[in-house]
Amino acid sequence: MKKIAVINDLSGFGRCSLTAAISTISVMGVQPCPFPTAVLSAQTGYKDSYCVELTDKMPLFQSSWEKMQASFDGIYTGFAINEQQIQHMIDFVEAFQKKGTFFLADPIMGDHGKRFDIFTPLFCEKMRELAKRADIITPNITELCILTGTDYRIIENIAEEKELITTVHQIASEFQKEGPQSIVVTGIQFQDEQTGENKIGNLAIQGKDTYMSSFPYIGGSYSGTGDLFASIIAGGIARGKKLEELIDLAGAFIEKAITDAVAAGIPRDEGVEYERYLYFIGDVVK
Repeated sequence: MKKIAVINDLSGFGRCSLTAAISTISVMGVQPCPFPTAVLSAQTGYKDSYCVELTDKMPLFQSSWEKMQASFDGIYTGFAINEQQIQHMIDFVEAFQKKGTFFLADPIMGDHGKRFDIFTPLFCEKMRELAKRADIITPNITELCILTGTDYRIIENIAEEKELITTVHQIASEFQKEGPQSIVVTGIQFQDEQTGENKIGNLAIQGKDTYMSSFPYIGGSYSGTGDLFASIIAGGIARGKKLEELIDLAGAFIEKAITDAVAAGIPRDEGVEYERYLYFIGDVVK
């Protein structure tokens, strides 16, 4: 069975991080090997969240796996607490990325044009260093702007699809020169030129090639959807699937879950009830 080392936090509430990754990657027929950065009572969007950070334990995890002579088909990094944890992620990649091992980084730093309060500019610079080493990164537009030093205001008021895609492509292409072969920018909102319908999409940039996969914008922003998206990409890459196919799959899967969440009035921090649709992913990758 294919194996992916998943370096991320474990949150008791929020349906995100390792909770999302383990269930999603497993149903795709790939073994997720959890490497926790922290254990939280609830994801950080909750008003009260108790966190046990595992910064000093990360090298011990790595050492144990090295003694086991563990090997992985993929490495997938997510939430980090501080710059030191990002350095531990870099150390892990240097130790375990062999020929044929892909590295996907989900550079969690911010959303809606703002850096998350818990992260410093130094943290973001360290995350940039990590992202440059990855084969694939899955930033949202805010995170892409942070990675590239782009003013978010340049793109926040662009509603026309072609102009938005062109602008995001230009920004991402510049960062590709520094490392990542593939950049998948998530959560791009725009208005359909023909129907006037509000949509949300994910844009894959691979050199000069782009691929946009979009769905009706239902409304609502939910904890863990980015983790679900990146996990499906990671699991599918391990199974040898094409990136375009995986972007379509992840978008359709998340659309189903968000539709139900909005209809049920589920609070944003609780995340989407995606579990009922796991079969949908499993059926596609069989």
